[in-house]
Amino acid sequence: MGRPLLDRADERVRHEAGVAGAIRAFVTRVRSGDLGSLPVIVGLLIIWTVFQALNPIFLSSNNLVNLLFDLSTVGVISLGIVCVLLLGQIDLSVGSMSGFASALVGVLWVNEGWPIAVAIVAALALGAAVGTLYAFFLNRFGMPSFVSTLSGLLAILGLQLYILGSTGSINLPYDSWIVDFGQILTMPDWVAYALVALAGLATFALGARNAARRKAAGLSSRSTASLLLQAGTLVVVLEALAWYLNRDRGVPWMFGLFVALVLVMQYALTRTKWGRSMFAVGGNQEAARRAGINVRLIYASAFALCSSLAALGGVLAASRLASASQQAGTGDVNLNAIAAAVIGGTSLFGGRGSAYSALLGIIVIQSIASGLTLLNLSSSLRYMITGGVLAIAVIVDSLARRSRVSHGRA
Repeated sequence: MGRPLLDRADERVRHEAGVAGAIRAFVTRVRSGDLGSLPVIVGLLIIWTVFQALNPIFLSSNNLVNLLFDLSTVGVISLGIVCVLLLGQIDLSVGSMSGFASALVGVLWVNEGWPIAVAIVAALALGAAVGTLYAFFLNRFGMPSFVSTLSGLLAILGLQLYILGSTGSINLPYDSWIVDFGQILTMPDWVAYALVALAGLATFALGARNAARRKAAGLSSRSTASLLLQAGTLVVVLEALAWYLNRDRGVPWMFGLFVALVLVMQYALTRTKWGRSMFAVGGNQEAARRAGINVRLIYASAFALCSSLAALGGVLAASRLASASQQAGTGDVNLNAIAAAVIGGTSLFGGRGSAYSALLGIIVIQSIASGLTLLNLSSSLRYMITGGVLAIAVIVDSLARRSRVSHGRA
């Protein structure tokens, strides 16, 4: 009839052990449609290669530092979009929310004399309240998030114009710490190197812990050699990048904040009950409800977190520009935040994605914008190229989803 299950498990452990086993497992996942971040990484390498060939300044340390400053603001907003996309929902008001948050901080801090920290907390709290309201409309009335957030986009934009008044803009004090944070503050060299080393140690420790748990449960697990190879490669690549950026001004603290938020979000999504519930609800809402998950609470937390991160992104954008204006949050902010999450690998169908999607996706979008700016080309090309990349990302996601279904991995 066949070998015992324990013998089969032992065989799988032996089969997957070692670096060669890890490579075979990776190839198997890719062939079955579980592409992960592979498409966006390949696309990013192509984009960098093309722009560097056209303009050698593109990959200069100075331009890369500017790129990290610029991408952090929309990247934080995109991180919130990942949360709602995981549930198969959408928030179209994140751009307006970011603009309103920047205007609110400017009014409360500059015009009303509130402490800057209190003004920022007020903006974040208001963002959480707006997200909770969206979830209430969805849970109580079944209003599609597309409709409720589109209504919110218009209403919040009106509030932004109202509180700014006839002046239309508020300049933030140039000697304030928040403007320094958004424009010039970078990490000391040793801090950047230490954080990279810490990231490598954490990667190995978490991987070893997970491997030990799987081995104790009789499941296939990664070998110590493959974990060391992964952590070592990560440290070498990131240390080299930190050294290259330190040749100029160094790694921006604003980018460090963005990466920290990505890591916290990724941990919450993969290591907590809330995160597992997010994927469960996004994969099959009814099955999640029958399993005892509070679906309404999950929706409320996701939308509140999305709007809060949009507000934080608006505050960072104000610090970057040293002003809050009627144009803040308008233009392509909304679309770039959503596009970054999708391009980075978060599925529009719900149930699949990661916090790293926001990081990778916004790097792609900002690289395109930076490269075209250096080539002194029209912004119209940026819209067309970004739209094309977004279309390709959705097509790849759809094809990968079909492949996973055919391989029984959906």
